[in-house]
Amino acid sequence: MSPKTVTDQEILPGSRVLVTGASGLLGRSVAQKLVDLGYEVTTLQRSSSGIDGAQEVRGSLSDPEAVTRAVEGQHAIIHMAAKVSVSGEREEFVEVNIRGTERLLEAAWSAGVDNVLHVSSPSVAHGGSSLVGEGAGAADPEHAEGNYAQTKAEAELIAETYGSAGMNVLIIRPHLIWGPGDGQLTHRIVARARSGRLPILGSGAALVDTLYIDNAVEAFVAGLRRLPAIHGQRLVLTNGEPRPIGELLMGIAEAGGAKRPRIRVAPAIAKAAGLAVEKIWASASRVTEMPGDGEPPMTKFLAEQLSTAHWFDQRRTRESLDWTPSVSVDQGLEKLSEHVRRTGGVL
Repeated sequence: MSPKTVTDQEILPGSRVLVTGASGLLGRSVAQKLVDLGYEVTTLQRSSSGIDGAQEVRGSLSDPEAVTRAVEGQHAIIHMAAKVSVSGEREEFVEVNIRGTERLLEAAWSAGVDNVLHVSSPSVAHGGSSLVGEGAGAADPEHAEGNYAQTKAEAELIAETYGSAGMNVLIIRPHLIWGPGDGQLTHRIVARARSGRLPILGSGAALVDTLYIDNAVEAFVAGLRRLPAIHGQRLVLTNGEPRPIGELLMGIAEAGGAKRPRIRVAPAIAKAAGLAVEKIWASASRVTEMPGDGEPPMTKFLAEQLSTAHWFDQRRTRESLDWTPSVSVDQGLEKLSEHVRRTGGVL
């Protein structure tokens, strides 16, 4: 590695960086930002990332040959690729989130890649109870809820094992990313609000942290740059502005051009219904294509997320990354609303 691009303290522009999962909003945005800053970026994903100035390796984490080609000669890796859903067969999550992470880190170790920024989720340490001002506790596959959280918890433990063996591993857990172009949280909130299927559970007063997309990109770039100096940490990443969940849902729905949700459901009823829907959805999805966005309208995990507080102490994150959010929640809502008006309703 050239001392001009990688030091004991920083990974500087000019360094070669692999980004997995660059076809999603966060991965694509981070990869493009790194290109714009002068990093030599390679992406690994099944479809085109559409990133100007990046080299592409087409393939998946299930393809050892593609993984080997992608990691060769890199100074650092940002691992974002994952199977993300509140439903689906467990084996699909295991193959991507667990085995895929194992393949990637094994290939990185063999190729002498010293620096890995592993993208995880606060759900890996969340057993369903409220989280109030918490830090980044240890990943807990046994108590994490749902296939996604459980397999991401296993993947995080794998990453920490490589960190213990001498690789520079930094774990960042972004929480509830939203904003223009987001096909996950933002799209689902707005689509369901437009169709009148978005409920507010209970009073909607539980405080929840979220993360605007622009802030996420800036924080990941900061994390990559400072990785050699701050590795070995787990950092939960949010805007640091806890808001009542009902207020957030209404704000995102309105910014997306939908009416405010008016349906209110008791949390206990929603959790019970979620358990029933999960079983029906799992059986039906094996034999037919599911309607809408392919996700069940409610699950037990989703009901808990919509009715319990989950916000996090951001002091360690900001100090370690030497970063603060540049876009507030209110400014993000304005940006989303402006984007929707400009695109004629397209998120």
